[in-house]
Amino acid sequence: MASAPAQPQPPAQPRTVVVVGHGMVGHRFVEALRNRDQDNRWRVVILGEEADAAYDRVGLSSYVGEWERSALALTGNDYGSDEQVELRLGNAVTGLDRDARVVTLADGQTVAYDALVLATGSYAFVPPVPGHDADACHVYRTLDDLDAIRDDAQRALANNPDAVGIVVGGGLLGLEAANALRQLGLRPHVVEYNPRLMPQQVDEAGGEHLARMVGELGIDVSLGVATSNIETVDGGGLRVTLGEDTVVDAALLVFAAGVRPRDELGRDAGLDVAERGGILTDLGCATSDPAIFAIGEVAAVQGRCYGLVGPGYATAEVVADRLLGGDAEFPGADLSTKLKLLGVDVASFGDAHGQTDGALNVVVSDPINGTYAKLVLSDDAQTLLGGVLVGDASSYGLLRPLVGQTLPGDPVSLISPATDGAAAIGVGALGDDAQICSCNDVSKGTLCSAIADGACTVADLKKCTGAGTACGSCVPLLSQVLADSGVEQSTALCEHFDVSRAELFELVQASGIRTFSGLIQRFGSGTGCDICKPTVASILASTSSDHILDGEQASLQDSNDHFLANIQRNGTYSVVPRVPGGDITPEHLILIGEIARDFGLYTKITGGQRIDMFGATVDQLPEIWRRLVEGGMESGQAYGKSLRTVKSCVGSDWCRYGQQDSVQLAIDLELRYRGLRSPHKIKMGVSGCARECAEARGKDVGVIATDKGWNLYVSGNGGMTPRHAQLLAGDLDTETLIRYIDRYLMYYIRTAERLERTAPWMERIEGGLDHVRAVVVDDSLGLAADFEADMARHVEGYECEWKGVLDDPDKLSRFVSFVNAPGTPDPTVSFAENNGRKVPVLLGTPPMPNAPVAAAEPNA
Repeated sequence: MASAPAQPQPPAQPRTVVVVGHGMVGHRFVEALRNRDQDNRWRVVILGEEADAAYDRVGLSSYVGEWERSALALTGNDYGSDEQVELRLGNAVTGLDRDARVVTLADGQTVAYDALVLATGSYAFVPPVPGHDADACHVYRTLDDLDAIRDDAQRALANNPDAVGIVVGGGLLGLEAANALRQLGLRPHVVEYNPRLMPQQVDEAGGEHLARMVGELGIDVSLGVATSNIETVDGGGLRVTLGEDTVVDAALLVFAAGVRPRDELGRDAGLDVAERGGILTDLGCATSDPAIFAIGEVAAVQGRCYGLVGPGYATAEVVADRLLGGDAEFPGADLSTKLKLLGVDVASFGDAHGQTDGALNVVVSDPINGTYAKLVLSDDAQTLLGGVLVGDASSYGLLRPLVGQTLPGDPVSLISPATDGAAAIGVGALGDDAQICSCNDVSKGTLCSAIADGACTVADLKKCTGAGTACGSCVPLLSQVLADSGVEQSTALCEHFDVSRAELFELVQASGIRTFSGLIQRFGSGTGCDICKPTVASILASTSSDHILDGEQASLQDSNDHFLANIQRNGTYSVVPRVPGGDITPEHLILIGEIARDFGLYTKITGGQRIDMFGATVDQLPEIWRRLVEGGMESGQAYGKSLRTVKSCVGSDWCRYGQQDSVQLAIDLELRYRGLRSPHKIKMGVSGCARECAEARGKDVGVIATDKGWNLYVSGNGGMTPRHAQLLAGDLDTETLIRYIDRYLMYYIRTAERLERTAPWMERIEGGLDHVRAVVVDDSLGLAADFEADMARHVEGYECEWKGVLDDPDKLSRFVSFVNAPGTPDPTVSFAENNGRKVPVLLGTPPMPNAPVAAAEPNA
């Protein structure tokens, strides 16, 4: 008798994996498991203590100033419609019953598991200093921590504009915390027990460079000293004793003295722990209970905890593989780091401290320019073992993958600023096993394989390999690998917009969308970045007369535009009122002098014939500009990517050689194009004769008088790669001249790439000067009328940006959190003589001999 046909078996019920902790590593584990578990063998329950879903804790400091929690949210952290994932937030796990395989939550609920993944991370270590539990003492770990620090800072500044904030700890996190306090308006004071800053990353000489550079930014540093006592004083402040007898009064204190693994849940449940803390695991990240795994900072893999996101992600991938039947093991960790702390580049890689037997050090130290570089080599000087970079870490991306390999050239040339040797090597010198992305352990060979399989953009490489998706420091190398593989590079603005800046400009005009959120929703993806946000802000400003700090636009601006002022090397700002054509009245000269005197500012006449006032603090800016505006002056836009100046000679008014009235034309041009936002800054010059005293041919737009009218020159730039402007048209009457300048500027604004000056823009355009001349003079594209209409709209709608701030309480409120008494000079800044001229000196900080006083960007 034939047997009955086999009945189909019902699908196996998924088992449950409970993840305790929803930080970056916990989120990475869930993503890895769900991407690989095609058969839905596992159901995931995530239990997070914080109320916020997984966010970018590496970028925590970017929260300061914006105070927008969603900006740090990791992509996909709510898991959308994935029915296999359940996310519970704001409810800590308080108990673990290993026998019953159940965890207990703070509200009394229980959750059963088949497998448990501990991703509890670390907590901020608070030294047992007497008084450490005072209300004004904080840690720097979560968004809630930063909210509490902000609230205390604002209360303190309302009573004392010179309030100090102490940071205990001079490592990575301590310097980030110091920067946050500075942004909040406090004067930071960093206290480090070790004799140098960042002792885990940099050597003694590098630490000296770093301390000097940090000190120049207005941050007090105490090294080799402990915090011995903290007392609360009347009014809510703190009296902090350093060492035996140094006392500092502070508004608040932030502990950033390191972290400790949050291993209490496993420890209390009887799991094995490492000698120095952390849940002990094998290379498969399994604990002493085979049903429980540990990942991230809480995992002590073979006894060692790792505090970087790269090793944490590696543990997450290992456990995801193990739960699906694989045998992955922890591959080890690259502890290299590259950061920009307080605007200072710092990087270390490999054996940075030269602990290998027989190691040799090659050092290039430049205290004048504030750079320090060290390479650690094998005893035969052939193999790179590691290095330290301070002040300029541009070569980090190419040097780190060379660790363990034979050097391709003279080691001194690799770190010498004069030779730029590292840049000359290129990714072609790296072998396929060279690790390009340390966070996600992606080699050059993996990237090349992805390119061979069709990846043709940086976004493609990120998606299919994971490279560049954590700290992002390797992203420039991804572009180089693509170019080295013969792939034509995308013109996409960034990973969030797959169109160029010029194409995005056209989309803005065609769609009529006037918000970043609307543009990215319709034409982009994600939440944006520091490339596309200011680019969109510039485009929106170029296509309307709305104030740049109106509504959503305020959050998109570059750092200088946030406060409508140019930040300087010591953290103060410069004030530059407009002086069209260099033509200034005695009353305005007196007004500038009175303001500089009253606010204790340093004054300088710039190369663009304006008077610059240096040393203003954020809180002083509104009162300074109120006096300037009431006196009839307006913003000179020295902070913006816009028209800076129109320089002129004295022309036919005074000069015996002058052929035309260059002063009046310069005034007319500056008043016409003032406030015109563009891809990069624009400078102009008008010379009254061929003697060229205004140096017009070194400008983006240069005008030189002839006996018949005006010659128009375009696309000249100064800077590191100076170009002479080229003649576009000659012997023009004034009306035609202005019409051509209108067209030229609007064509540039529409078609240039982000941060592209007019000279490289014209070189890049096919046809170069001839093509630009055809568009501007001959109207070959039929757009001349549009260009002129756009410029007319700008001229008609212009309003001084600072007047717009002073007239609007909402805009003015961004300066309120830094309240100082009007007219009070910044107590942290004084001026000293240096080679016969005044330079800023931070009190308590020895000046660097003959150091150049350089702004973040030239103000002229």
